[in-house]
Amino acid sequence: MRKYISIDIGGTFIKYGLINENGEILEKKELATEANKGGEQILAKILKIVETYHSKEPVEGVAISTAGMVDSKKGAIRYASDLIPGYTGINFKDPIKEKFNLPCSVENDVNCAGLAEYETGAGKNSKIALILTIGTGIGGCAIINGEVYHGISGSAMEVGYMRVKDSTFETLGSAKALVEKVAKLKGEAKENWDGKKVFECAKNGDDDCIGAIDEMCDILALGIANISYVLNPDTVILGGGIMAQEDYLYTKIDNKLKEHLEKPLYDVIRLKFASNQNAAGMLGAFYNFQNQN
Repeated sequence: MRKYISIDIGGTFIKYGLINENGEILEKKELATEANKGGEQILAKILKIVETYHSKEPVEGVAISTAGMVDSKKGAIRYASDLIPGYTGINFKDPIKEKFNLPCSVENDVNCAGLAEYETGAGKNSKIALILTIGTGIGGCAIINGEVYHGISGSAMEVGYMRVKDSTFETLGSAKALVEKVAKLKGEAKENWDGKKVFECAKNGDDDCIGAIDEMCDILALGIANISYVLNPDTVILGGGIMAQEDYLYTKIDNKLKEHLEKPLYDVIRLKFASNQNAAGMLGAFYNFQNQN
């Protein structure tokens, strides 16, 4: 059976392993990204991972999911924030081809997460799917008839920068914003709080936490509505760490979405939560590779 190396490059960890042609993860490992050391050392780590597997057994190719704006044709990072210094311009496709003679695909991490949900998760059988990942920021992906919509320069669906209430979508609606708001309400350092603690306190009746979550749900629903007026999706999928709180969040977000969205658009939307949380990057990278090769 054919095997593929799949790699998910995140700001904190690089997850990697082998996937077979049926999309089954055969092996999964991780190592620290050490993003502060820059793009060149990340490239070196990726080449080492590929070399390790390539020297042990036959593999058909390398599938990469990564943070940043990606030029998927060149297999390079078009633009990345200062979180990873010198990452902009790093090319994975060429050195992997030159050194190992293996085909390589590279795609943005949110797009990969979206592909994973479309192929095997909450977005299966959808025609137009909107996927949002809520974490430190908010990332977006649109999949239309099975294909990721990239836009003219590969920068489509950078929805975190979308203007909402005199600010941006991610400034007001991210998990980071939620934690910072609660810390401010409590007059405490934000380091004392995380998403898990906020939800635990809310479930125990803490009014500050309940109010902050309700505000976040309103912002998320407003952002989803604005995107839906343009995209008209049949499925909206929410992912990211705090979206593991589906039981607590679903009704709140859905009720707000009903308020912000006109009935003809609301009636056709299925609101869902991501089902491939931890494996989404690796799986999506693999499906992207299959689509390109």
